[in-house]
Amino acid sequence: MLDGIRAHPIVAGAYTDGRGGICPMLAAHRHGGRVTLLAFSRAWDAFARTNRVRRASARELGVLEDLLLASLANEEYSDLARAIAEHKAAIARRVPEIRARRLTGPRRSGPRAAAGAAARTAW
Repeated sequence: MLDGIRAHPIVAGAYTDGRGGICPMLAAHRHGGRVTLLAFSRAWDAFARTNRVRRASARELGVLEDLLLASLANEEYSDLARAIAEHKAAIARRVPEIRARRLTGPRRSGPRAAAGAAARTAW
């Protein structure tokens, strides 16, 4: 999200403004964040005190950036961050799973295919 709010014009009160401005969640999504959190969108609009679309003020963007930086600084100490790091390490240690699948020829259709299917099930 931090990269997104620095790279795009940010709006409050809507997902987009139709002129290139986007909400912080869409900015995060465009920069690799794959989390959808409706509560954040509602909180952002409430913080901006708007129910119509408008560009976010410099003050609002500054507060958002400061909060994001503070959350990143505290991330290494949080239980969630520790659990995520342990999960990623476990995945990295895991032996890749071997998957087997049936290899078949190309599927045919038409009278010859129907005759072949009837012959295979005629037992």
